[in-house]
Amino acid sequence: MSQETGGPDDDHVVHVGRQPIYDRDGAVIAHELLFRAGATASTASRRDAHATARVLVAAFTEFGLAEVCGGRVCFINLTRDFLTGRLPLPFDCSQAVLEVLETTDVDEEVLAGVRALAEQGYTIALDDFVFGSSHERLLEVATYVKIDMLHADEAAVRATVVNCRLHPHLQLIAERLETPEALDLAMSLGFEFFQGHILGRPHVSSTVALAPSRLTRLRVMAALSTEDVDLDELVGLVGQDAGLSMRLLRATNAASFGLNRTVSSIRDTIVALGLTRLRQWVTLMLVADLTEADPEQLSDLLIRARCCQLLAEAGGLPGEPAYIGGLLSAVADLFDEPADRVLTGVPLDATLTEALLTGGGPLGAVLAAVRAYTAPGGGAGPRALPPAATDPAALASLYLNAVCWTNATLSDLSAELRHTGPDRVTLDG
Repeated sequence: MSQETGGPDDDHVVHVGRQPIYDRDGAVIAHELLFRAGATASTASRRDAHATARVLVAAFTEFGLAEVCGGRVCFINLTRDFLTGRLPLPFDCSQAVLEVLETTDVDEEVLAGVRALAEQGYTIALDDFVFGSSHERLLEVATYVKIDMLHADEAAVRATVVNCRLHPHLQLIAERLETPEALDLAMSLGFEFFQGHILGRPHVSSTVALAPSRLTRLRVMAALSTEDVDLDELVGLVGQDAGLSMRLLRATNAASFGLNRTVSSIRDTIVALGLTRLRQWVTLMLVADLTEADPEQLSDLLIRARCCQLLAEAGGLPGEPAYIGGLLSAVADLFDEPADRVLTGVPLDATLTEALLTGGGPLGAVLAAVRAYTAPGGGAGPRALPPAATDPAALASLYLNAVCWTNATLSDLSAELRHTGPDRVTLDG
């Protein structure tokens, strides 16, 4: 999905993001990964292409596409240099769908390059497709055609669909879906797949009301965010939440946990699990319960929290407060509520509170950078940030590290949830 061309400062940042693609049943079947030198750039200069190449090679040789996308299909926007073979693709044809941006002029060189990629087995998608453009030359080798539904003229969309259906091998993706009306139109026109904000954002019509158990879990998260965790305080807080206590006890007593003895108290449970695993459990239960988040939303929340932690640590700041701050700011954004409403009654550290409520201090800069970077079309701005936030390849690497960590964490916790029984948390899908 392309954006408007950015300004001169944009070519200093490589944007990496994931956006889900859904089938007609609402299941996530793929992710689109965005690699651009500018957060809003759709066209690429030579400098942009080399920045993108650096990220692709460094990130995918270190992490792997399977880990980044959690085993789902991966769509990647490519610049002209990749499409024509001037720059190599660091993955094989089974790992990604190659998107040809609508801003790419399909001249003879691009046509030959895309045909060669298709002959090598790569799957081709045409982004923001309209009839009458040079991209019609690629219909014969394309598998997917993406049609922009934002502010689209219904008659024009219908005509495009009719013409695409003359090519039976094509599958249509409705993108930039931001209203129920656009989604209904795409469904009625028989699109196979769907992409846009309307599919990933919950509808919240009132302020956040925290039940006592939810407030307790927020307080547990706050206690876990300090550098010197007070074990006695933590034991007391966990003990106030019967659901959390029972689930943690069952998890540590499970044979799969690998303990040689069972545990019989909250203190034993916390010691056996360790603070990292406890933090993961509380995070999972809190976010799923607070937001009733689907797996994709939950994944995005944890990616943002982990990215904040990694960026803070790269800048010499404590990682745990940044993790908690990233999580809570993401929850507030998911609710579309001010952070102060979400944090009411939660005794956070003063530095973390300042960062969340005013954006002040070094931690506030980290939270703001990651929030902008992980937002659709976002990118880190020119603020006083840790070096990793201003180094394109480093920031992209941190993001992909967070994605891989989240996929692994949710996979592990999903297995434990199935073992210990239901508790309003579902990770299927």
